[in-house]
Amino acid sequence: MRVLIPGISGGIARQLALHLHARGHQVAGIDTRPWAEAKEAGIQVYRGDVRKRAAEDVFRRWRPEAVVHMATVTAFTVPGKERGRINLDGTKAVFDHCAAHGVKQMLFVGRHTFYGAAPDSPLYHSEDEPPRALEAIPELADLVAADLYAATALWRLPKMTTAVLRLPYTLGAPGTGTLSSFLKGRRVPLVLGYDPLFHVLQEEDVVTALTLALEKQVRGLFNVAGPPPIPLSVIVRETGRKAVPLPAPLLSMLLGRAGLPRLSMGALDHLRFPIVVDNRRFLDATGFEYRHSVADSLRIFRESSPILPAGGQGR
Repeated sequence: MRVLIPGISGGIARQLALHLHARGHQVAGIDTRPWAEAKEAGIQVYRGDVRKRAAEDVFRRWRPEAVVHMATVTAFTVPGKERGRINLDGTKAVFDHCAAHGVKQMLFVGRHTFYGAAPDSPLYHSEDEPPRALEAIPELADLVAADLYAATALWRLPKMTTAVLRLPYTLGAPGTGTLSSFLKGRRVPLVLGYDPLFHVLQEEDVVTALTLALEKQVRGLFNVAGPPPIPLSVIVRETGRKAVPLPAPLLSMLLGRAGLPRLSMGALDHLRFPIVVDNRRFLDATGFEYRHSVADSLRIFRESSPILPAGGQGR
C-alpha cells in the first residue's frame, strides 16, 4: 500500500513510517520539518506545508492509496492563530487533496482531549458524545474543529474509507507530546485537592493501533486506549518526579515559573477532571491488544528522559 503521512517528522509519525515500511508498505511524508535519516531508511520526505500547492503536487505525483494525517499540534506555546491555521486549515487542505486525487483511505489522528475536562462529564466517554467545556480551554477549539471536520468526511466523501482516531496521552523513549513535556521537569504541579485519572499509552502501542486501523481499513469514530487509567499523582511519582500540589489560584500565577511547566489557564481543568474513554468500539473493529503495561510505560519514560535542571523545561 502507498501510504502518505502529513506531519511525518513528528516523533510517533517517524516510528509509524518505519514500522509501515518494514511491513512492506511504500511510505512517504510531507512536513515543514526535516528528517535527515528518512531517505536512508527508504522513506521519501517532501518538505513543505500541507496548505500549499506543493503539497497537492505530492498527492498528484505520488498517488497515495492511504493517508495518515498527523500534521496537527497541541502545544500551547504555538500562537493561537497559527495553531488554528495548522490544525483546521491544514486538515481541510489534506481532505481536499485526498478528494481531488482519489485517495481510498484516510486516518485522522486526533486526541481524546476532544471531549474536554468538565466536572459534570461521565467517567467514560463514548465516541457519540459531543465535546464539552471548550469555553474553559479555548486553545483546544481548533483541534476539536479539525476532529469534527474530519468526521464530516464519513458522509461528504462516501467513496473514501475515513477513520477518526482519538488517542490518549502517550509516553515513550525519549517521549514526545503533551504529557511528556508536562513531565520534563523535576517538579510537576497538581491542583490541591484533585488527582484525576489519566489514560496513558506507550508510543510503540500507538504505532500498533494506527497500523491495525490502516490495514483493517476501519471506518468511523474510534477512541483508542490501552491499560486502565491511573491517577496523575502515580504517573508523577513513578516517573521519578516530585508532585507539587498547589491551590489553583496560586498555581495559575506560577505556571512557567519556578521550574513548573508552561500551561494555559484553561489547561488547569485537565489537572482537576479526568478524560477517560471507552475504547470497546476500536477493540471490536481491530482486535487491538497493548503490549506495554502502565508500569512499563512509566519505567521506559523514566529511564530515557532524565530530569532537567531546575528552570529548564521541555518544549
